[in-house]
Amino acid sequence: MAGRDPFVLDDPVGESLRGRHAPLARRVGKAVTYLPDVSTFAAVTTDPDPVKWADLTELLGRGAFADMFSCPVLPPPDWKPVFVLEGRQMILPGDGAAGRPADETDDDVVELDADSVPEMLDLVERTRPGPFWSRTPELGTYLGIREKGTLVAMAGERLRPPGWTEISAVCTAPEARGQGHAARLVGALAARIEARGEGAFLHVAEANVGARALYEKLGFVTRRHVTFRGFRTP
Repeated sequence: MAGRDPFVLDDPVGESLRGRHAPLARRVGKAVTYLPDVSTFAAVTTDPDPVKWADLTELLGRGAFADMFSCPVLPPPDWKPVFVLEGRQMILPGDGAAGRPADETDDDVVELDADSVPEMLDLVERTRPGPFWSRTPELGTYLGIREKGTLVAMAGERLRPPGWTEISAVCTAPEARGQGHAARLVGALAARIEARGEGAFLHVAEANVGARALYEKLGFVTRRHVTFRGFRTP
């Protein structure tokens, strides 16, 4: 992984918003978040200056939801917790099985465009893979698999800290599970990411044992355990 700094993955939201996703960001002082309908993720600088939390409150509004993802710093005690979820951050080593170029030749895997957004939202509503909004596909490339013209599986690119791209929104319709669609999509995305000279990574809930097993089978390894958190601004 020469040239890929793994430490940027300690703050993937902030690194993305201050870097390649800057055109999709809105910011106040030391706080930054995505534009509406792209993502709810927000970040603040990791320095000790407490003004950053006032900046985030100004940015989001009072009594608003602050989705801090795996932010390495915690807000003041008057920020009300909304959720806490334990998870893992996993990366694909350079020789990972998911990145084999052969995955790119899968004719059933198609690139999804703006016209596909309504059916992507429908699939998300049915499968609940995690946060996904009408403009989320603007974060990167999304791939899908159709059966008889209906989108039954998809996965795409989300956070993009320097040198890395996150694979996310991996989901399959209930009636199409057990056919290896998720593995094919993750493999195709990983191949594209590695072809750009970047590293592939992803996040998974600790309780999602099935997904963890799939990613490990594809060659992903746990880099660190993370805690996902959301708060309500004071």
